[in-house]
Amino acid sequence: MRPKPPAVGAPPVRSGTREQLLEVAGEVFAAVGFHKATVREISQRAGANIAAVNYHFGDKESLYAAVLKESFRLAMRKYPPDLGLTPIATPAVRLKAFVRSFLLRIFSGGPEARHGRLMLREMIEPTRALDELVHTELRQLADALMAIMRELLGRAAAQDLVRRCGMSVVSQVVFYHHCRPAIRRLFPDLTFDREQIEKLAEHITEFSLAAIAEVARKNSVAGPGPTKVRNTVPPSATAGKAGGSKK
Repeated sequence: MRPKPPAVGAPPVRSGTREQLLEVAGEVFAAVGFHKATVREISQRAGANIAAVNYHFGDKESLYAAVLKESFRLAMRKYPPDLGLTPIATPAVRLKAFVRSFLLRIFSGGPEARHGRLMLREMIEPTRALDELVHTELRQLADALMAIMRELLGRAAAQDLVRRCGMSVVSQVVFYHHCRPAIRRLFPDLTFDREQIEKLAEHITEFSLAAIAEVARKNSVAGPGPTKVRNTVPPSATAGKAGGSKK
């Protein structure tokens, strides 16, 4: 949607206002959700005239869509799913990078962590902005994971099997984020700092590789060469490719 021109007599829009609105709107939407957030509160906190939202984004829904997309891209720039691995990396090592980067994105203490909170709300109360994000961003991420699953399971694996294995990997990662309130009450000593993230990445990867190997064996779809499942990943395989923030 194209920005609407400011109304006649409206105060001039300051340089940098768009970025300030995105920053403040991200915090407000992450805290209270799309439906409870108001353009008035966002404008006031950003120190902008209420007409600035219409000028830069068109309306509240378009502002939210921009926030969701920008938060995703910010997180992906800091923690890309391959963490800088070379194309010749084995599927097992690439899987660990995928899992580790996912954990870093949702548990980081920086601005990029906002995306995890926004997506948590989208899972509960999905908006039309999610449709656009899936189409423009998340589809590529899903395809990358499914390509890893395909290599691990073998070229003859059924598509629904590849998909189930991929979703099982993702479910392990998001569990620790989405269920954090319950986890903290059950295990008060458990923290999600850098050390714990590394341990989780190692555990989820090894657990998933072992499960995928068994699934491949039972379905007799494991192929030769690069499609063979390796159920061990060197601890240093992806360490140091990207940093994490302690919380």
